[in-house]
Amino acid sequence: MSDTLDPGLLVHAYRQGIFPMGMDDGTIGWFSPDPRGIIPLDGFHVPDRLRRVLRSGRFTTSFSRDFEGVMRACAADREEGTWITEEIVASYVALHRLGLAHSVEVRRGGALVGGLYGVHLAGAFFGESMFHTETDASKVALVTLVEHMRARGLTLLDIQWVTPHLARFGAIEIPREDYLIRLAEALCLNTVNWSA
Repeated sequence: MSDTLDPGLLVHAYRQGIFPMGMDDGTIGWFSPDPRGIIPLDGFHVPDRLRRVLRSGRFTTSFSRDFEGVMRACAADREEGTWITEEIVASYVALHRLGLAHSVEVRRGGALVGGLYGVHLAGAFFGESMFHTETDASKVALVTLVEHMRARGLTLLDIQWVTPHLARFGAIEIPREDYLIRLAEALCLNTVNWSA
């Protein structure tokens, strides 16, 4: 059995609205939820308290400087990490090396205290997981991601499933059929390079 999923297979799956997760028995499961969770960028809500945190300068942010570190921190999170197997880590690190997967890192005093990662194709970003070891750090990562997406003309932020945490930022559920229409539209966009 291969230690990594073929990058071409992963890209093809994402373009069809399908994503993988490691299962308890060591296999890889493939999912396309109905309904699907997204965060509409025009409906993204930043609470006032978080705005104050962002202005305070408590955290610094960066993009894709420690992609594997963010993945492994997500995997270490008890709630998030059960599906982030070594095969999943290796597969997404390979995608990252191809410029198709990115992370947002949040640091305080130089230490990695929060972040998120996902896959970027054309006008879509497929959020995979986030973590924090300090209050508000993952929220700062999410705001940073949305600002980055808006600046580059991306239109679809896929979060797979809506959680109470993400609902506070304007996350909604839409039927899979509607999601696939939005996905097809986003994949047709010519957007600014992710790192530009």
